[in-house]
Amino acid sequence: MAITDAMPELKRKLQFFPVENENPSTLTPEQIQHFNENGFISPLDVFSEAEISQHREYFNELMEKVLAEGGNGYSINGWHTRCAGIHDLITEDRILDYVQDLLGENLICWGTHYFCKLPGDEKQVSWHQDASYWPLSPSKTVTVWLAIDDASVENGAMAVIPKSHLHGQIAFERSTAEEKNVLGQTVQEPEQFGDVPVPFEMKAGQLSLHSDLLLHGSEPNTSDRRRCGLTMRFVPPEVHASNNWNQRAIIARGTDPNGHWVHNPRPAEDSLP
Repeated sequence: MAITDAMPELKRKLQFFPVENENPSTLTPEQIQHFNENGFISPLDVFSEAEISQHREYFNELMEKVLAEGGNGYSINGWHTRCAGIHDLITEDRILDYVQDLLGENLICWGTHYFCKLPGDEKQVSWHQDASYWPLSPSKTVTVWLAIDDASVENGAMAVIPKSHLHGQIAFERSTAEEKNVLGQTVQEPEQFGDVPVPFEMKAGQLSLHSDLLLHGSEPNTSDRRRCGLTMRFVPPEVHASNNWNQRAIIARGTDPNGHWVHNPRPAEDSLP
C-alpha cells in the first residue's frame, strides 16, 4: 500500500527550497545551479590521501569494537556527540565551506551515520527520500556523504535520480524482508520521477552533497572491497525538530538565534554507546 506521508500528524513542509546565493565562497554559481536543478553536487575534493587514511584508521578502530560486540556495518549511527573523531569531521572548515554556500552561515549538524558495506554484503538501500524518515520541517537538510573508502558501482556506490527532489514527498511502500533493505521504505519505479540514475563514484577523501528530497539508494556490495561512507546531516537553524530530535545537535558554525537546537560540546574522549 502506497504511503504519502509517514508522519501526517506533524504537518511537515516537504518541498524543495532552491538555493539563492549570488556570491558563493567555495562552490561555483554553476554548481549551485546544478544543485537546484538536479538535487546534488558530486564529487567534491576535501581530504588528501594521507588525511583520509587517518580518518579511515579511526573508523577501523570503531568498527572493530562494534563487530566485537555483535554490531554490523550500519551500527555507528548518531555517535557524533560521543566520538571526538566524528565531531572533528562535522566541524571541519573545508566541509562547512561547501555546506554554507547552500544553507547559509549558521549550520546545525543534527545527525551522522557510517554506512559501511563489507565485502559480499547482501544488503541494499532501496530507493527512498531521506526527508520522509525525519520529523523535521521545513525539509532543508543537506547531506554530506564523505567517502572513507573508494566508492564504485562494483562495491555498491550510492546512486541518485536527478531532478526527483522537485516532486516533494513521493509515495512509498514499507520495505519487504525479501528486499534486505538497510532502511524501511521503498519507492517503486523511481525513474518516473527524474532522469536515469547517476552513481556517485568517488575516491576516498571526496564528498557529495544532496537534498533530503532526492531519491537515492544503493546495491549490495558484490565485490571483495569494502565501501564505507560517513553521512553528515546539516540544516539552517530555522528548521524545527519534533520528537526530541533537537537534543543531539552540534552548532557546527555560527549560531542558533532561536535556541531550538541543543548544542553538544566536543567530547573529551570517545564514549561508545
